[in-house]
Amino acid sequence: MITSDASTRGTSRCGALKALLALVVACLLVDRAVAVVAPGRGVGHWRSREGFESYRAAYDEVMATLPVPTHIHDVATGYGSVRVYEWMATRDAPGVALPVVLLPGIRSGTPMWANNLIHWIGRRTLYAMDAIGDAGLSTQSVPVTSFDDQATWVEQTLTGLDLDRVHLVGHSFGGAIAATYTRAHPGRVASVTLLEPVMVLHQLPTSMYLWSALLILPVPQQWKDRALAEIGGVSVEEVQQRTPLSGMVDEGSKHYAAATLAPRIFTDQEWRSLSVPVRVDLASDKSLAGGTAAAARARSLGTEAVTTWPQTTHSLPVQQAEQLGPELEQYWTNHDR
Repeated sequence: MITSDASTRGTSRCGALKALLALVVACLLVDRAVAVVAPGRGVGHWRSREGFESYRAAYDEVMATLPVPTHIHDVATGYGSVRVYEWMATRDAPGVALPVVLLPGIRSGTPMWANNLIHWIGRRTLYAMDAIGDAGLSTQSVPVTSFDDQATWVEQTLTGLDLDRVHLVGHSFGGAIAATYTRAHPGRVASVTLLEPVMVLHQLPTSMYLWSALLILPVPQQWKDRALAEIGGVSVEEVQQRTPLSGMVDEGSKHYAAATLAPRIFTDQEWRSLSVPVRVDLASDKSLAGGTAAAARARSLGTEAVTTWPQTTHSLPVQQAEQLGPELEQYWTNHDR
């Protein structure tokens, strides 16, 4: 039987997850709106030293919950330096046990995988990257002029790490990067897992744009909180709550001037051209990837594995960490060749 305390904790956690969703959605929509108004607007940067230090403290707080990485890499690319955390395998995995590369959602960086990494660390070698042009510890020095450039810096990073073949996993914006990379460099990808990949299967919901307009206008904070609540499907009080992860995302959204460009919807031909095993995981509620419509499209185009997770939102990797842990590990093992 669930006690009232346990029920309260569960409700609070659900609210915190939805509030995190609202923050991530807001970052994504604001970036897309600014990209339309001012395309090719330079390089991502921190607005102030104080802002970066505030973000870094929140970033380090989440990273401290993880086992210490085996190595920390800062890989030079044509667009800047990419921060990569490596956890080497400590136990024998079935078959070849190819390494796994993780690409984060917007404003989330490596810490977004905290709940997931604990299920995989030690089982096979893992690499988690902070994206170029977004909040994190990567640094951008050259503008990204098209979304295809995202695939280029990923390719240069894998080359710098001397990785020949990997399993690729991306969430949200990182899912769009993973899909774009797979189209461009299929020979390096053993499998690709797209967790709520934005804008490559289906357009963003129109309602999200309407509420996000308040986030870039000079309106009172309570109006912005109401917009975040509507985006996340939570109360204003829940929006004002903070977990270490949502606090980090909030700090990144406030203090980092991003220089990301929006992905585009793949054509049917482009989806069919993906020549590696593709897995797509979608949320049933508040999906930014298209939910059931995106699932139907992916299946109709012959995608190998498509799952719509019940009672989930765009924060799918966090919400379903327990179930995704063994499922993805088995998926990688099935495609270790």
